[in-house]
Amino acid sequence: MAKLLGLVACCTLAVLGASPQPDGMLHFQARHRTTPPGAGDAGIVVEPVEIDPHQTALVICDMWDRHWCVSATRRVAEMAPHINDLANALRARGVLIIHCPSDTMDYYKDHPGRKLAQQAPKVQTPIPLLNWCNLQSDREDKLPIDDSDGGCPDDPPCKNYKAWSHEIDTIHIEPGDAITDNAEAFYLMKQRGITNVLVCGVHENMCVLGRPFSIRQMVRQGQRVLLVRDLTDTMYNPKMPPHVDHFTGTDLMTQHIEKYWCPTITSDQVLRGKPFRFAEDRRPQS
Repeated sequence: MAKLLGLVACCTLAVLGASPQPDGMLHFQARHRTTPPGAGDAGIVVEPVEIDPHQTALVICDMWDRHWCVSATRRVAEMAPHINDLANALRARGVLIIHCPSDTMDYYKDHPGRKLAQQAPKVQTPIPLLNWCNLQSDREDKLPIDDSDGGCPDDPPCKNYKAWSHEIDTIHIEPGDAITDNAEAFYLMKQRGITNVLVCGVHENMCVLGRPFSIRQMVRQGQRVLLVRDLTDTMYNPKMPPHVDHFTGTDLMTQHIEKYWCPTITSDQVLRGKPFRFAEDRRPQS
Protein backbone atom coordinates (compact mmCIF):
# COMPACT_ATOMS: atom_id res chain seq x y z
CA MET A 1 0.00 0.00 0.00
CA ALA A 2 2.83 2.42 0.89
CA LYS A 3 4.48 1.85 -2.51
CA LEU A 4 1.12 2.41 -4.24
CA LEU A 5 0.64 5.70 -2.38
CA GLY A 6 4.16 6.73 -3.33
CA LEU A 7 3.42 5.97 -7.00
CA VAL A 8 0.22 8.00 -6.86
CA ALA A 9 2.10 10.90 -5.25
CA CYS A 10 4.77 10.80 -7.97
CA CYS A 11 2.15 10.77 -10.73
CA THR A 12 0.30 13.65 -9.09
CA LEU A 13 3.56 15.57 -8.78
CA ALA A 14 4.32 15.15 -12.46
CA VAL A 15 0.86 16.32 -13.52
CA LEU A 16 0.88 19.40 -11.27
CA GLY A 17 4.34 20.35 -12.49
CA ALA A 18 3.42 20.08 -16.15
CA SER A 19 2.40 23.69 -16.89
CA PRO A 20 2.52 27.21 -15.47
CA GLN A 21 -0.35 28.05 -13.13
CA PRO A 22 -2.79 30.76 -14.27
CA ASP A 23 -2.75 32.53 -10.88
CA GLY A 24 0.95 33.36 -11.20
CA MET A 25 1.87 31.38 -8.10
CA LEU A 26 4.39 28.55 -7.90
CA HIS A 27 2.65 25.28 -7.10
CA PHE A 28 4.58 22.30 -5.74
CA GLN A 29 3.92 18.92 -4.28
CA ALA A 30 6.23 18.96 -1.26
CA ARG A 31 7.35 15.77 0.44
CA HIS A 32 8.22 15.31 4.09
CA ARG A 33 8.53 12.34 6.42
CA THR A 34 7.22 11.32 9.78
CA THR A 35 9.62 8.40 10.24
CA PRO A 36 13.43 8.23 10.53
CA PRO A 37 15.65 7.78 7.45
CA GLY A 38 15.81 4.23 6.13
CA ALA A 39 12.15 3.42 6.84
CA GLY A 40 11.37 2.96 3.16
CA ASP A 41 8.05 4.36 1.97
CA ALA A 42 6.61 4.43 5.48
CA GLY A 43 5.78 7.88 6.78
CA ILE A 44 5.93 9.72 3.43
CA VAL A 45 3.61 12.70 3.33
CA VAL A 46 3.09 14.69 0.12
CA GLU A 47 1.21 17.96 0.38
CA PRO A 48 0.46 20.83 -2.03
CA VAL A 49 2.42 24.03 -1.48
CA GLU A 50 1.63 27.40 -3.08
CA ILE A 51 4.18 30.22 -2.95
CA ASP A 52 4.47 33.68 -4.46
CA PRO A 53 7.51 33.80 -6.79
CA HIS A 54 8.13 37.44 -5.87
CA GLN A 55 8.55 36.38 -2.24
CA THR A 56 10.91 33.54 -3.14
CA ALA A 57 14.66 33.05 -3.56
CA LEU A 58 16.55 30.19 -5.17
CA VAL A 59 19.80 29.58 -3.28
CA ILE A 60 22.48 27.80 -5.34
CA CYS A 61 24.85 26.30 -2.79
CA ASP A 62 28.56 25.79 -3.48
CA MET A 63 28.38 24.70 -7.11
CA TRP A 64 32.08 25.34 -7.58
CA ASP A 65 34.09 25.12 -10.79
CA ARG A 66 36.20 22.37 -9.22
CA HIS A 67 36.18 20.25 -6.08
CA TRP A 68 39.10 18.54 -4.37
CA CYS A 69 37.28 15.22 -4.94
CA VAL A 70 37.38 14.24 -8.63
CA SER A 71 34.08 12.34 -8.60
CA ALA A 72 32.36 15.23 -6.79
CA THR A 73 33.64 17.60 -9.50
CA ARG A 74 32.25 15.27 -12.16
CA ARG A 75 28.79 15.13 -10.58
CA VAL A 76 28.66 18.92 -10.13
CA ALA A 77 29.49 19.39 -13.81
CA GLU A 78 26.74 16.95 -14.79
CA MET A 79 24.12 18.61 -12.60
CA ALA A 80 25.02 22.24 -13.30
CA PRO A 81 23.17 22.66 -16.65
CA HIS A 82 19.97 21.48 -14.98
CA ILE A 83 20.40 23.96 -12.13
CA ASN A 84 20.95 26.66 -14.74
CA ASP A 85 17.71 25.65 -16.46
CA LEU A 86 15.87 25.82 -13.15
CA ALA A 87 17.35 29.24 -12.35
CA ASN A 88 16.34 30.56 -15.78
CA ALA A 89 12.78 29.32 -15.39
CA LEU A 90 12.37 30.69 -11.87
CA ARG A 91 14.03 34.00 -12.70
CA ALA A 92 11.50 34.47 -15.49
CA ARG A 93 8.73 33.99 -12.92
CA GLY A 94 10.14 36.66 -10.59
CA VAL A 95 12.22 34.54 -8.21
CA LEU A 96 15.46 36.08 -6.89
CA ILE A 97 18.47 33.92 -7.76
CA ILE A 98 21.22 33.94 -5.10
CA HIS A 99 24.52 32.37 -6.15
CA CYS A 100 26.43 31.13 -3.11
CA PRO A 101 29.85 29.75 -4.11
CA SER A 102 31.52 29.91 -0.70
CA ASP A 103 35.09 31.12 -0.27
CA THR A 104 35.21 32.75 -3.72
CA MET A 105 33.99 36.29 -3.05
CA ASP A 106 37.30 37.87 -4.10
CA TYR A 107 36.66 36.52 -7.60
CA TYR A 108 33.39 38.50 -7.71
CA LYS A 109 34.50 41.66 -5.86
CA ASP A 110 33.62 43.95 -8.78
CA HIS A 111 30.56 42.04 -10.01
CA PRO A 112 27.19 43.85 -9.83
CA GLY A 113 25.67 40.77 -8.22
CA ARG A 114 28.23 40.89 -5.43
CA LYS A 115 27.59 44.58 -4.82
CA LEU A 116 23.84 43.91 -4.78
CA ALA A 117 24.23 41.49 -1.88
CA GLN A 118 26.62 43.78 -0.01
CA GLN A 119 24.18 46.68 -0.17
CA ALA A 120 21.43 44.86 1.74
CA PRO A 121 21.06 46.45 5.20
CA LYS A 122 22.14 44.27 8.10
CA VAL A 123 19.33 42.71 10.14
CA GLN A 124 19.50 41.92 13.84
CA THR A 125 18.31 38.34 14.28
CA PRO A 126 17.12 36.71 17.52
CA ILE A 127 19.19 33.67 16.55
CA PRO A 128 22.68 34.67 15.33
CA LEU A 129 23.58 33.76 11.77
CA LEU A 130 26.74 31.69 12.01
CA ASN A 131 29.44 31.04 9.44
CA TRP A 132 28.68 27.36 9.99
CA CYS A 133 25.83 25.60 11.77
CA ASN A 134 26.71 22.13 13.06
CA LEU A 135 24.30 19.29 13.74
CA GLN A 136 21.47 20.53 15.94
CA SER A 137 20.86 17.83 18.52
CA ASP A 138 17.76 19.61 19.81
CA ARG A 139 15.86 18.74 16.62
CA GLU A 140 17.77 16.14 14.58
CA ASP A 141 19.42 12.76 15.07
CA LYS A 142 22.95 12.08 13.85
CA LEU A 143 23.38 11.99 10.09
CA PRO A 144 22.52 8.64 8.48
CA ILE A 145 25.82 8.48 6.55
CA ASP A 146 29.37 8.54 7.90
CA ASP A 147 31.39 11.27 6.16
CA SER A 148 34.24 11.34 8.67
CA ASP A 149 36.69 10.33 5.93
CA GLY A 150 35.72 13.39 3.85
CA GLY A 151 33.17 11.50 1.78
CA CYS A 152 35.23 11.00 -1.38
CA PRO A 153 35.06 7.47 -2.83
CA ASP A 154 37.89 7.88 -5.35
CA ASP A 155 40.75 5.40 -5.52
CA PRO A 156 43.49 6.45 -5.09
CA PRO A 157 42.22 8.95 -2.51
CA CYS A 158 42.12 12.60 -3.57
CA LYS A 159 44.07 15.24 -1.68
CA ASN A 160 41.83 17.61 0.28
CA TYR A 161 42.63 21.22 -0.67
CA LYS A 162 40.85 24.37 -1.84
CA ALA A 163 40.42 23.51 -5.50
CA TRP A 164 37.69 26.04 -6.33
CA SER A 165 37.91 29.65 -7.47
CA HIS A 166 34.34 30.52 -8.51
CA GLU A 167 30.94 29.08 -9.37
CA ILE A 168 30.95 26.68 -12.30
CA ASP A 169 30.53 28.64 -15.53
CA THR A 170 27.66 26.44 -16.73
CA ILE A 171 25.45 28.25 -14.23
CA HIS A 172 24.92 31.75 -15.61
CA ILE A 173 24.82 34.80 -13.36
CA GLU A 174 22.34 37.21 -14.90
CA PRO A 175 21.58 40.89 -14.17
CA GLY A 176 19.54 41.12 -10.98
CA ASP A 177 21.06 37.97 -9.46
CA ALA A 178 22.94 38.23 -6.16
CA ILE A 179 26.29 36.70 -5.15
CA THR A 180 27.23 36.02 -1.54
CA ASP A 181 28.51 33.32 0.81
CA ASN A 182 27.33 34.68 4.14
CA ALA A 183 24.49 36.29 6.13
CA GLU A 184 24.01 38.86 3.35
CA ALA A 185 21.71 36.32 1.70
CA PHE A 186 19.24 36.60 4.59
CA TYR A 187 19.61 40.39 4.79
CA LEU A 188 18.73 40.60 1.10
CA MET A 189 15.71 38.36 1.64
CA LYS A 190 14.46 40.55 4.47
CA GLN A 191 15.00 43.69 2.40
CA ARG A 192 12.82 42.27 -0.37
CA GLY A 193 10.17 40.60 1.75
CA ILE A 194 11.28 37.12 0.73
CA THR A 195 9.97 34.39 3.01
CA ASN A 196 10.35 31.32 0.77
CA VAL A 197 13.72 29.70 0.05
CA LEU A 198 14.37 26.98 -2.52
CA VAL A 199 17.75 25.32 -2.01
CA CYS A 200 19.78 23.34 -4.56
CA GLY A 201 23.46 22.49 -4.94
CA VAL A 202 25.99 20.58 -2.86
CA HIS A 203 26.47 18.83 -0.49
CA GLU A 204 23.46 17.76 1.58
CA ASN A 205 25.46 16.39 4.51
CA MET A 206 27.72 19.44 4.63
CA CYS A 207 27.16 22.88 3.08
CA VAL A 208 23.50 22.42 2.10
CA LEU A 209 22.74 22.03 5.80
CA GLY A 210 25.44 24.10 7.47
CA ARG A 211 26.07 27.33 5.54
CA PRO A 212 24.61 30.66 6.74
CA PHE A 213 22.40 30.89 3.64
CA SER A 214 21.22 27.30 3.69
CA ILE A 215 18.78 24.92 5.33
CA ARG A 216 19.46 24.80 9.07
CA GLN A 217 19.94 28.52 9.47
CA MET A 218 17.17 29.61 7.12
CA VAL A 219 14.73 27.33 8.94
CA ARG A 220 15.96 28.71 12.28
CA GLN A 221 15.27 32.24 11.00
CA GLY A 222 11.67 31.32 10.21
CA GLN A 223 11.96 31.06 6.44
CA ARG A 224 9.83 28.53 4.55
CA VAL A 225 12.47 26.26 3.03
CA LEU A 226 12.16 23.64 0.30
CA LEU A 227 15.07 21.48 -0.87
CA VAL A 228 15.15 20.67 -4.60
CA ARG A 229 16.07 17.05 -3.94
CA ASP A 230 16.99 15.97 -7.47
CA LEU A 231 19.46 18.85 -7.87
CA THR A 232 21.72 18.06 -4.95
CA ASP A 233 24.34 15.49 -3.94
CA THR A 234 26.31 14.23 -0.95
CA MET A 235 29.92 13.66 -0.02
CA TYR A 236 29.71 9.98 0.83
CA ASN A 237 32.08 7.05 0.40
CA PRO A 238 30.26 3.68 0.22
CA LYS A 239 33.16 2.11 2.13
CA MET A 240 31.84 3.93 5.19
CA PRO A 241 28.67 3.14 7.21
CA PRO A 242 25.94 2.36 6.35
CA HIS A 243 27.83 0.75 3.42
CA VAL A 244 25.30 1.55 0.70
CA ASP A 245 25.95 2.90 -2.78
CA HIS A 246 26.59 6.65 -3.15
CA PHE A 247 23.12 7.51 -4.44
CA THR A 248 21.34 5.52 -1.77
CA GLY A 249 23.46 7.47 0.70
CA THR A 250 22.15 10.68 -0.85
CA ASP A 251 18.58 9.38 -0.55
CA LEU A 252 19.17 8.71 3.16
CA MET A 253 20.37 12.28 3.62
CA THR A 254 17.31 13.60 1.77
CA GLN A 255 15.11 11.57 4.10
CA HIS A 256 16.96 13.03 7.08
CA ILE A 257 16.25 16.56 5.85
CA GLU A 258 12.61 15.72 5.14
CA LYS A 259 12.21 14.30 8.64
CA TYR A 260 13.99 16.96 10.67
CA TRP A 261 14.26 20.18 8.64
CA CYS A 262 12.12 20.88 5.61
CA PRO A 263 10.07 19.34 2.79
CA THR A 264 11.55 18.61 -0.62
CA ILE A 265 10.43 19.11 -4.20
CA THR A 266 11.81 18.14 -7.63
CA SER A 267 12.86 20.36 -10.51
CA ASP A 268 10.42 18.82 -12.99
CA GLN A 269 7.62 20.61 -11.15
CA VAL A 270 9.02 23.76 -12.77
CA LEU A 271 10.79 22.42 -15.86
CA ARG A 272 8.42 19.60 -16.92
CA GLY A 273 9.97 16.33 -18.08
CA LYS A 274 11.50 14.10 -15.43
CA PRO A 275 13.54 14.79 -12.30
CA PHE A 276 17.30 14.94 -12.85
CA ARG A 277 19.16 11.67 -12.31
CA PHE A 278 22.93 11.15 -12.39
CA ALA A 279 24.17 8.93 -15.22
CA GLU A 280 26.10 6.82 -12.71
CA ASP A 281 22.93 6.08 -10.74
CA ARG A 282 22.03 2.72 -12.20
CA ARG A 283 19.58 1.66 -9.54
CA PRO A 284 16.19 0.45 -10.82
CA GLN A 285 13.80 3.34 -11.24
CA SER A 286 10.60 3.09 -9.24
